[in-house]
Formats: sequence, C-alpha cells, structure tokens
Amino acid sequence: MSSRPTPHPAAAPVAAPGAETDIRIELPDREPVAARLYGQRARGATVPLVLHFHGGTFVCGDLDNGRNVARLLAGAGAVVVSLDYPLAPKAPFPEPIEVGYAALEWLYKQRVKMAGKGARMFLAGEEAGGNLAAAVALMARDRAHPPLAGQILLSPMLDPCAGTASLRKASGDTPNCRWASGWQEYLACPMNTTHPYAVPGASLRLAQLAPTLVLVGQDDAMRDEGMNFARRLSEAGIPVTRHVLPGADNWPDALYEPGSSGCAACEATVQQHFREFFSAAPPPH
Repeated sequence: MSSRPTPHPAAAPVAAPGAETDIRIELPDREPVAARLYGQRARGATVPLVLHFHGGTFVCGDLDNGRNVARLLAGAGAVVVSLDYPLAPKAPFPEPIEVGYAALEWLYKQRVKMAGKGARMFLAGEEAGGNLAAAVALMARDRAHPPLAGQILLSPMLDPCAGTASLRKASGDTPNCRWASGWQEYLACPMNTTHPYAVPGASLRLAQLAPTLVLVGQDDAMRDEGMNFARRLSEAGIPVTRHVLPGADNWPDALYEPGSSGCAACEATVQQHFREFFSAAPPPH
C-alpha cells in the first residue's frame, strides 16, 4: 500500500452530539473528495465507524440525499462518514469504487481518533450506494485490508438486467426506467457487466465477506435483488440478517429524498436493526 497523506484538519470528530460537519478527504494520487461526518463518541468510548454511500442510480445524488440514512446510522450509535463519490457518466465504473476503497483505507487510519481504540468498521449504502458498499466489501476481502465488521445494504441496486418482478412492478415494465438508464451510464461498456465489482449480485465468489444486513421495503423495486443477494451470501456461509419491512413506503426513493423522514413509519424499526447489527458484529482482527 502506498503511504497516506496527513488528514485534513477538518476531518476531526464533530464538536457536539448530533452535529454534522462537511469535510474533505485527501486521497493519494486523486483529487480530494468531499464527505460529511455524523455523530461523536463519548470520551473514552468505542463506537462503530461507518463509511456510507448515498443513493441515486449511479448518476445523481449528493451528501444531502444521503443524510436520512446517515442520521439513522449515527442515531444507532455510530460515527458515520458519508462520501460524495464521483458520479457517472463522467466517472463510470470503476472510478466510484476505487474512490470508495481509498476513502475506506483513509478511514481505517483515522479509526482510533474518530471512533476509539478497537473500533469496528462497517460499510453502508442505499440503492446505487448499496452496490458500491457491496463492491468495496469485495475489494477489501480481495486486497486483505482493511478488516470489516459488516456491511449494511438498504434496497441495494445489484441487477443490471432489471428483470426482477419487484422492479418490473415498480417501473411498470418500462424498459428505459431510471434504474436501467443508471446502470447503462455506470457500466459504460458491456464487458463491465461480468465484473464482480461492477455487479456484486452476480459475483461467483462470495465467501469470506463480512456479516451483512439487508433491508428492503415490501413494495421496493430493489426487493427481489436484495433478497436474492442475501440468500446467496447465506449459501456462501456469510452471516446474514435480512428483513422485508412492510411499513417502508416509497422505498428506495424515501431513503434519499431531502426533506423525507427516510423511513416514514418504519424509521424506529430500521434504527433498531442497525443497533442490533452493530452489537452482534465480531471484534476487529
């Protein structure tokens, strides 16, 4: 691994509980990337540390779109860094996940300062961000660093074929739905559809990944692909917790729309799932 630069001063932990601070992360051989820091550990405490990816079909979305889920993660006791990763078509695969992995390596070096000695690290993301979180988890496994305690996938966007029943129902069988269009911009060329980092849901090797939490809505366009991925992870021996939330209306849109509660009536349930997943995660190794 190449050496990492000294972190930007703005990346220090937030000054007050519940505060949200915009930071810039200096990455080796890349432009700095913007991020937003949520939550603060109490003095002497150790808390989960999460790298979060917002939704937006790979081509849109920003830190404001990610705040609903990031706030729920922070409310469950974590310190969260939500990443403003580059978007397609200007930055198609693999640029967003390479930036994501570099940010994860940076965060690992900051883990004691941000989350305490022995802090466990997690990845999280909704919709397209769920794809990126799953891809970065594969990269961390294959590169044998950094160690992850878990990945949290909410309505993950994992199937570029856009052929599941839940997606067809949500899109009205429209062939040029926004998810299909987003995939086309992100993958850029047909050859990328076979790469496991581009399409984690089709990866042939899922062993030795971190424990996984998958949450989808009952009428969620991403419901079927999320549940299919959870099943395949379980078959590969990965501890998986999966839930279809009947009260999760308008998912995945409600997860990242500014001004939304993020989860409507199921917000408390989602946050409780986060708490339980954090508590059950194995210690770092």
